Amino acid sequence: MLREETVFGPIRSRRLGSSLGINLLPTKGKICNFDCIYCECGWNADGRSDTVLPTAARVRNALEDKLMQLIVDGTPVDSITFSGDGEPTLNPEFPRIIEDTLLLRDAYYPSAKVSVLSNATRVHIDEIFEALRKVDNPIMKIDAPSDALAALINRPAPGYSVSRTVEALKRFEGDFILQTMFLRASGTSPDGVPFTFDSSSPEVLLPWMDIVRELRPRQIQVYTIDRPTPLQGLEKISTDEMKALVEPLLNEGFNIQFR
Repeated sequence: MLREETVFGPIRSRRLGSSLGINLLPTKGKICNFDCIYCECGWNADGRSDTVLPTAARVRNALEDKLMQLIVDGTPVDSITFSGDGEPTLNPEFPRIIEDTLLLRDAYYPSAKVSVLSNATRVHIDEIFEALRKVDNPIMKIDAPSDALAALINRPAPGYSVSRTVEALKRFEGDFILQTMFLRASGTSPDGVPFTFDSSSPEVLLPWMDIVRELRPRQIQVYTIDRPTPLQGLEKISTDEMKALVEPLLNEGFNIQFR
């Protein structure tokens, strides 16, 4: 499900309301340093027909044109959301684009939030962190509590480290949103390796909850698969089960959303 526009929507989001999307990656391809087994955009290998990244100028112009049209149409915008075909912080002009977006938001839809959906792999880079600190909703992903488990569900590029990501996220001092996918998977990876991953298993759930306690994010978004996935045979975890699994965190006062 690749986005064919740099600015798309707005679409109705259960988390963000009327969400206007921005794709900082190719419009006919996918670039990501994760290759998640559940990604609605498909495998990285299947999205390499286009490698052209939009410039900051192109994003600014497309966003301003869209916002002006939405104003004329009377369309509400609750969030301007960076959510495209891969990891948005990989665009080399990401910090500049964030600055431009905040200025345009203030000019056209001052009550809208600016949100970034990221896999948190580049938060340790100072200029990326500083850009993310400026947005209203930095939504950062941790699906698995160890490198070995992340290799099963996220299939990250070489060099990914859960511990480094956690240390980088501490710099937010809790002022961010943590997003985690809950699912069950059993089968053979695209590399031909049999594997099993279960978000409800103690080896995944308990150390993940310890990470939550360490980071103390202002909100946690626990969700499950909702669209077709590149790896077949993935199993949703119901909302009721997710609530039961994270009940200790709820009892400790953490703000958790489910979908």
